[in-house]
Amino acid sequence: MSLFHEDRLLIDGELLPARRSFETVDPSTGKVLGTASDAEAGHVEAAVAAARRAFDTTGWMRDRDLRLRCLRQLYEALREHREELRELTIAEVGAPRSLTHGPQLDEPIEMVKYYADLLERYEFREDLGVVESRGRRHRRWVEKEAGGVVAGILPYNFPNQLALAKLAPALAAGCTVVLKGAPDTPWTTLALGRIIAEETDIPAGVVNVLTSSGPETGELLTTHPDIDMITFTGSTPVGKAIMAAASASLKRVFLELGGKSAMIVLDDADLANAAVFAAFTICSHAGQGCALTSRLLVPRDKHDQMVGLVAAMLGKVKYGDPADPATNMGPLISEKQRSKVHGMVERAVADGARLVTGGRPAEREGFFYEPTLLAGVDPRAEIAQEEVFGPVLAVIAYDDEDDAVRIANDSVYGLSGAVIGADDERATAVARRIRSGTFSINGGNFFAADAPFGGFKQSGIGREMGVAGLEEFLELKTFAVPAG
Repeated sequence: MSLFHEDRLLIDGELLPARRSFETVDPSTGKVLGTASDAEAGHVEAAVAAARRAFDTTGWMRDRDLRLRCLRQLYEALREHREELRELTIAEVGAPRSLTHGPQLDEPIEMVKYYADLLERYEFREDLGVVESRGRRHRRWVEKEAGGVVAGILPYNFPNQLALAKLAPALAAGCTVVLKGAPDTPWTTLALGRIIAEETDIPAGVVNVLTSSGPETGELLTTHPDIDMITFTGSTPVGKAIMAAASASLKRVFLELGGKSAMIVLDDADLANAAVFAAFTICSHAGQGCALTSRLLVPRDKHDQMVGLVAAMLGKVKYGDPADPATNMGPLISEKQRSKVHGMVERAVADGARLVTGGRPAEREGFFYEPTLLAGVDPRAEIAQEEVFGPVLAVIAYDDEDDAVRIANDSVYGLSGAVIGADDERATAVARRIRSGTFSINGGNFFAADAPFGGFKQSGIGREMGVAGLEEFLELKTFAVPAG
């Protein structure tokens, strides 16, 4: 079994090639890897119909034992194909090999086990006891049942993690799913579809996998009358469009959207350690992470010192071939994304920011961009307010702790953040003042299968992962019977 060139859609239990195809590219070389099936409207209709039938007419949603067995099969199959999936992720996503041993692959695979274990112990029924009302006693309880047919729409940056963070809890809940991969990374999603079709007992129609070259497939899913819920990870503008489209039929939505997270360096922090954390965070997956801290807030009297330390650390970041275990940073996903990043850097300099290091496409094949540091950034400038999705760090000076909190909160986003200081208690107190869904204190890592992830404000609605991630896919039904 070879997953590397899998180009077929999964619809109603069958692996099917589409009439049309589109190319997938290795972002580290710019060369074409191969082609993937380009789904059309008919494929969307067939996939949704299959998911609807599987939800409405089979026992999937009520058969916990079957769901548990299928999740455990999926987990073992993913482990069996782990190394093949690793090479595929490195080639198609441009993820450094080291990152695939974490959130790009190994940790997402373990997430499937987490949801299988959670399904085994989760209580889908809650007893509310007896109440007296209108002269009678009534016994009441709540049952939690599957939310229905789910459309899962994926971005390109962490396709394995995001596919499994949506799929595993949806299946555990008893939902059926139409999963749409990103145009830039179709093979990773299609490989998952093949594993499901050939190595699990997941019934036909319960999981359907589509890929397409344009947005039309996703648009059809967001408006389709037989879709009950949409789970989407991507940009805030697209999230707003999905929410608007879903409003016509009041579909439930989970939206994990953009971020412009701040790392606050307190006046008592170890600047050298903060510089290491700041530099390597912004270069993680070439800055293509919604929760990465792309604003660095430092005390005004330490601004220049901190800039020097971060610049030195960025100079130590090894970027290049993502297959090399020593590589810290791979390429951006496409020339289009690299041009966007470069345009934002050029506008930032024109607006008064000082370019300290980087600021240009790397002189090598592929879509690499040099690790970039901008100093003296105005907190209201575009580069400090808008998501870049590239290895670009903006340094902003602040006057005191209140000013740092004000600047950190002066954003339409609220996904994540970080604070570095000598005292955990003080740093935690500052973290609590920031309106964001996740927070790192002195280098703490919150990202794990059991930890809810999501944002405040325009960073999204709902939470992925953890128990909260399962409950996103559940509906509550309240019952009552006379108690005598």
